Amino acid sequence: MLIPELPQIKIGNELHIARALSWVENQHPNALSLLKQMNGNTPVIGITGPPGAGKSTLVNALVNYWAEKNHKIAILAVDPSSAFNFGSLLGDRLRMQSLFLNPNVYIRSVSSRGSLGGLSASIIEMVEVLKYAPFDRIIIETVGVGQSEIEIAGLADTTIVVSVPESGDEIQTLKSGIMEIADIFVVNKSDRDGAAAFASYLKKLAHIRANELWECPVVLTQAMQNEGVSSLAEAISKHETVNQQNSRKKYLFAEKAFKIIQRNRMSDVSIQLLQREIEMELKKGNFNLFQYLESRTA
Repeated sequence: MLIPELPQIKIGNELHIARALSWVENQHPNALSLLKQMNGNTPVIGITGPPGAGKSTLVNALVNYWAEKNHKIAILAVDPSSAFNFGSLLGDRLRMQSLFLNPNVYIRSVSSRGSLGGLSASIIEMVEVLKYAPFDRIIIETVGVGQSEIEIAGLADTTIVVSVPESGDEIQTLKSGIMEIADIFVVNKSDRDGAAAFASYLKKLAHIRANELWECPVVLTQAMQNEGVSSLAEAISKHETVNQQNSRKKYLFAEKAFKIIQRNRMSDVSIQLLQREIEMELKKGNFNLFQYLESRTA
């Protein structure tokens, strides 16, 4: 059955794109039928890094650069969610005001809904919807919660790790996790002291991890002043040309399949229901988490 939304999504009707994204995010009954009829190859760019690195500012500058060249860009901005109501704590209007009215840019804020990796559980399906629409690139900007964000590497064709010169003191921790997922390193706020030394260290790290297809470039930027943005765009284009994803495609699809299967098998487990049940158990006193779990799974 051909779903009426499909032709409208294909031509870029934003109302129908928004509806489809809501369907897959909220697991609407029509979502699976919609997804099974979608195929797209739009490049997906993941932008991650520690809080305060200037990721949102960098996204603004990069998207403006492409939009001025009449490229159509979709942005999924993953916001931290409240542990109490699971709603988004930040919004695209607050973080990306300069892009909101740009006709070449589509922005969707997504609540992480408690995901440790900084990605919404439905982000895979939402990306597939956007890949079917007529966008030239899709950008996913993650929350910035640390090493657990390595799951972005299982979703993006090009992963950009944004850091600042001050990150040099944390490099021993970062390099064992989030730094290893980078296809491109960005040192933002590069006018600060220590930027050149930190960039030099990252280049050495990139050289150690290089293969015959790709060595991660280190791009210095000052996103607030739009400096280095064209160099970053060029590095992204080069990585897309190399198309390194092909060598690991089976791993990427396996990771996506695992995430979807895992979520579907947990679909009957509601955090809100668990909260209500635990609240009742707490009132009884002497609550033991593991006894509760055993009784619930018996």
